[in-house]
Amino acid sequence: MTTYLLAGGGTAGHVNPLLAVADALRARDPRAEILVLGTREGLEARLVPLRGYELLFVEKVPFPRRPNRAAVTFPAKYRRAVSTVRALLKERSVDVVVGFGGYAAAPAYVAARRERVPFVVHEANARPGLANRLGARSAAAVGVAFEGTPLARSKVVGMPLRREIVELDREALRDEAAVFFGLDSEIPTLLVFGGSLGALRLNTAFGDAARAVRAAGWQVLHVTGERSELPDPGIPGYILRRYVDRMDLAFAVADVIVSRAGAATVSEIGALGIPALYVPYAVGNGEQALNAAASVSAGAALIIPDSDFTGDCVRTLVVPLLQDSARIDRMRAAASGVGTRRGSENLIELIDAALES
Repeated sequence: MTTYLLAGGGTAGHVNPLLAVADALRARDPRAEILVLGTREGLEARLVPLRGYELLFVEKVPFPRRPNRAAVTFPAKYRRAVSTVRALLKERSVDVVVGFGGYAAAPAYVAARRERVPFVVHEANARPGLANRLGARSAAAVGVAFEGTPLARSKVVGMPLRREIVELDREALRDEAAVFFGLDSEIPTLLVFGGSLGALRLNTAFGDAARAVRAAGWQVLHVTGERSELPDPGIPGYILRRYVDRMDLAFAVADVIVSRAGAATVSEIGALGIPALYVPYAVGNGEQALNAAASVSAGAALIIPDSDFTGDCVRTLVVPLLQDSARIDRMRAAASGVGTRRGSENLIELIDAALES
C-alpha cells in the first residue's frame, strides 16, 4: 500500500487541484492511504475533511517580505514547522510527497528532502509562487499547468480539474442547462462571471451595456458574485444570478465566456474548448495575464486590460465579436486544442515515476 502526503492550501487555487489529484489517486487504488497537509487557517481546513481525507496540520509560517518582528521569529518557527512534517513523514511511513504550493508546501519540501522521501511539485500559475520556486530545485519532478512557467526541469501536465469538469459533456447537457437557467438553448449564450465574490469591473461594464449585448442577438448568463449589488436589468434573455452552484451547467450552455483569468478558470475553460475574453485582475504580480497567454497565442481567447474594460468597451469590442460568427468559429476551433482534461492523470504519472526512481 502506498502512502501519499499531499501538501498545500490556503486558497482554492491550491486546494482544488490537490483534491482533484487525491480523488484520482483514490479512484485508481482505494487501498492507498492519502493524507493532506495544510494549515488551520486555510480553505483546506474546511474542504479537505468534507471530501473525506485525513487532514494533518502544520503551523502557518509566511516567508518574511521585509525586516520586521515576523522576520526575527521566522527562522525558529520555520524550523519547528519542518520538524513537525519530518515527524509526520516517519510516523505515517509516507512514500511520496506532492506539493501544490502555499504555506504547507514549503516545509513539506524541506522535510521530504531531509528524510529522503521523493517529492513532486505542481505549479498552477504561469508565474510560480515562492514555495514552489524553492521546492522545484530539488524535486524529483515538477509539473506545471501552463507552457512557459519558469521552473527548471518542469513538464507541462495541465491543471488537475474537478470531476464535474473532466466528465462534462456540454452538448448533451445544453438543453438541460438552458432550462435550469431559464435560457433558450437555440440562442447563443454569453457567460459572464468573476468568481464567487464577483468582479466589480465586469459587473459595472455589463450593467452599463446589457441592452447592447441583447440587441446583438445573444442571451446572457451573468454571475455577479454573492456580494454584488448590481441591479437586475430586467431584460428578457439577460439572466442575472448572484451565485451559481452548478458551474458545469453554466459552462454547458456557454458559447463565449467573459471572465477573470485565474489559473483554474483558464484551465477549465481551455479544457472545455470554449472561446473566451479574459479581463485579468489588475492587482498582484501580473500572473493572470500570463495564465491566459497560451490561449491568446493559440487564437482561442482575447485579453482586455482591466482598466479598459468599460461599458463602451463591451459595445465597441465585445459586441462586434459576438456578431462575427466566423471569428467565433475560428476561436472555438483553436480552443479545442488549448487545454487538457488529463491534468490529474498526467501529474500522477510524474508521481509514479518519482516512486520508482
